[in-house]
Amino acid sequence: MSGETASCSGIILEGIDDVEDYVSANEGVGFWDRYRHVYDHVEHGNQAFRENRFEEAINNYTRASNMKPGDPIILGNRSAAYMRISLFLKHRSPTASEYRPLSGLDMTTLAELALKDAEKLMSLQNDAVRSYILKANALILLERYEMARDIILSGLQVDPSSNILQASLRNLERMPSSLIQTRGHDRLERTDDFDCTLCLKLLYEPITTPCGHSFCRSCLFQTMDRSNKCPLCRTVLFISPRTCAISVTLNNIIQRIFPQEYAERRSEQDSLINFGNDLIPLFVMDVVIPCQKFPLHIFEPRYRLMVRRIMEGNHRMGMVIRDPATDAIADFACEVEITECEPLPDGRFVLEIESRRRFRILRSWDQDGYRMAEVEWVQDIPPRDATDREDLQELTNNAAAHARSWLSTVKASTRDRRKLEAIYNVEVMMPNPQDPERFSFWLATLSNRRPSERLELLRIRDTAERIRRGLIYLGAESPGCRVQ
Repeated sequence: MSGETASCSGIILEGIDDVEDYVSANEGVGFWDRYRHVYDHVEHGNQAFRENRFEEAINNYTRASNMKPGDPIILGNRSAAYMRISLFLKHRSPTASEYRPLSGLDMTTLAELALKDAEKLMSLQNDAVRSYILKANALILLERYEMARDIILSGLQVDPSSNILQASLRNLERMPSSLIQTRGHDRLERTDDFDCTLCLKLLYEPITTPCGHSFCRSCLFQTMDRSNKCPLCRTVLFISPRTCAISVTLNNIIQRIFPQEYAERRSEQDSLINFGNDLIPLFVMDVVIPCQKFPLHIFEPRYRLMVRRIMEGNHRMGMVIRDPATDAIADFACEVEITECEPLPDGRFVLEIESRRRFRILRSWDQDGYRMAEVEWVQDIPPRDATDREDLQELTNNAAAHARSWLSTVKASTRDRRKLEAIYNVEVMMPNPQDPERFSFWLATLSNRRPSERLELLRIRDTAERIRRGLIYLGAESPGCRVQ
């Protein structure tokens, strides 16, 4: 059933220019023995419909319905026939009745009968697009435009690619606003047909699962962190954020119909991804200091969600430790950047991390299970004058030379392949000695320090003091010790 028929008060009724054949939908074992006469009536009705003899078509459909009540094909065809007669009467000029009076039902009653058959059809086949097309057209004939629009939107949930429903929606949107009641700022009233059943908000970046349910992309994968089943029907889902595509047609429909609310949803989602300069998500695990590089395995559901959001943003988060004495997170921490991210099929992540800069936490709070923090970025107090800068640079150059010598000794005395790989990973992170502050942190990474000592290094704002401590730590390490 496709195409369009005549217009109705400026609205074109889509999809009622033809009817469905009975055989293709109903033939089977024993059908001809039981329903031969039903088939004959439907066939005669379809022929009459296609020859614009709609009253005759309705009579045949009614006889068939009496023999086989509740048949979807018969109900749908009769509904279309009722609407075609109603359309004819609606377009008939007032003067025509002076020459050829009509008897029988008026156009409104015929439209009501069409709606009744369409509603019965929908109760039998609520997953069939045809029932939504017929019901929407009957409501348009009855000038119940808002209800017709709701039915069209519901039908697009069933089949977002339906050309007939999309055309019907465009036709409604072209109607004069005076014909359609609006709610606030001339916006059409919206139902919950396009809401996510998880967050109860307008679908944003919707994904339709193989079992036919649609959710916001972020909502679906947040639930899949705990279970790989559809949140509604519990069907096992074999999809992942990396390979699962957004339902483009559904997304475009939502964006076009609800532009303002969609923009609000985009802004809301952006706030979860782009945190701003002074906001950062926290991974509570250990103390890290700048100039470190290490792997990280993410398996907790809350941190899987956090990593997904980070990877859609700037790829950065804070690494912080919880103070065992107060059971609160420490006041100083370090920003890290995810340089490599490998999602695993079960939702876990294997990351490669590089630490960047330190910060002090001003306040923190829970957000969707993980912690967010407002921070201030911390730098060392600069030298007071040129003499202090020269002394600091000389100290840094001497420490760099000592560190290179130490690394050469360690590499020469180490035969273990893993230890050698760790040494090379640390060596490649060595910053230019012309940046004393950054070099001071790298120097501390050559030795194994307790979390409390690393936390203290983050709090120190005297570069020279940190270099001196780094040299002391290095002196306590034997050439065979493992490099951190």
